[in-house]
Amino acid sequence: MRFLRRRSRAGGEAFEGSYITIRGWVADSTRTRDRTPVGKGFESGVDRRCVRLFGSSGIRGIANVDVTPDLAMAVGRVLGSAYGATVVGRDPRLTGEMLASALIAGVLASGADATDAGMVSTPTLARGAKDFACGVVITASHNPAPYNGIKLWNPDGVAFDEAQQEEIETALEKKSFGHAAWNKVGTRHTRVDLAEKHKDSILAVVGHASLKVVVDCGSGATSEITPAVLKGMGCRVTALNAQPDGLFPGRDPEPTEENLELLRRTVRALEADLGIAHDGDGDRMVAVDEKGQFVGGDKLLAVFAKREVKKAAVVPVDTSMAIDEMLPKAKVYRTRVGDVYVAQEVRRRKADFGGEPSGTWMFPRVTMCPDGVYAAAHLVSIVSETPLSQLVAQVPQFPILRGSVPFLAAERAGIVAKLNAAFRGIDGKLETVDGWRVGFDDGWFLVRLSGTEPKIRITAEARSEARAKELYELALSKAKAAA
Repeated sequence: MRFLRRRSRAGGEAFEGSYITIRGWVADSTRTRDRTPVGKGFESGVDRRCVRLFGSSGIRGIANVDVTPDLAMAVGRVLGSAYGATVVGRDPRLTGEMLASALIAGVLASGADATDAGMVSTPTLARGAKDFACGVVITASHNPAPYNGIKLWNPDGVAFDEAQQEEIETALEKKSFGHAAWNKVGTRHTRVDLAEKHKDSILAVVGHASLKVVVDCGSGATSEITPAVLKGMGCRVTALNAQPDGLFPGRDPEPTEENLELLRRTVRALEADLGIAHDGDGDRMVAVDEKGQFVGGDKLLAVFAKREVKKAAVVPVDTSMAIDEMLPKAKVYRTRVGDVYVAQEVRRRKADFGGEPSGTWMFPRVTMCPDGVYAAAHLVSIVSETPLSQLVAQVPQFPILRGSVPFLAAERAGIVAKLNAAFRGIDGKLETVDGWRVGFDDGWFLVRLSGTEPKIRITAEARSEARAKELYELALSKAKAAA
């Protein structure tokens, strides 16, 4: 048996103890059905080793089915054994308190201290992790209400990388986590000040603004903090869906254009200067301009990049080629989809900015975590100088199409083999950083397996609508044939 040693800030001793096998995480221990762990088959890329529990955004799945208290407790025991003192937060999902309590119990059982931060946004917790050996957020981010998950954070605000995730998985598989003696268990603490500290840190670096802003918090973890930050800047704020509710009654947690019709109408009705929207945990932020037009994805990424970048930017492989035209004198690095991969590359390249079309933004001069709350405040500062519609008008517009094809997770290996064979034969520049990206003189398409759910995601962009549709249909036909 292998022992994991604590790296820092842990109390007590770690011992080998009783364990639960990695397969078959279920809410009821009397159930014997073998369940494929959440994330199996979701790992992106072509020939990359499959990380069975972790996808591109931590562990995620249906709560109390795929992501259970048993699993959360085991992860807690590994974290307490391998890292030490752990801070735990959650978004408002109905199963959040259950899973957070189980994970905290696991940390304590290992002999390490655990701190309950309560319901906080993901960036609030990620920033607060600096005072601990590691941090955990119980969240499924933008996924629907039945989902939940476990995302792990380093003290510097960067999510656990693939090597750390594999270390956690290995410890679970080998049953290598501590079991402290009765008088060596950890101590449970609480912290209620993380949101206030987060708010104060943002207000210390953004200026005054007297804009009229509408904020759609989506009944998520930003329901209090983002309106408070913007009011602290001097804005007149109207808040929508600002009561935390794990059923997400106002809209789906994902802040897509389709889900933000109320925000768009409200901006127009109030003649507001700006609309802001978050997902369930606040790592994402998208916007609506003063005309009520949705501004997300590549457009908002380009607006931020134009403001931030002097030397280098990092974006995922599904980012529009508009970013390259907006930054002709800077280096644009493309990496795998997922904020952890963007953050790692930002740190490695010493880049000025990192962002994803999904709505996660990294400003390394402020924080390495994707902070939707800071992004909202920063955008307010930018728009106080120039209306958002004018900023967007400066971004090159290329037709871009996105879609997805569902697949059975158990068939992942065969799907990868089929797609690999299909795209190797296409006449174009093939890149396999994350999936299959095929470039042409007048456009490109990307086919990749999602890191958070069993879907083949498809993106196509070109300099004309006809060509974009042609590339999208080509990619879609290959994806459907493989699935």
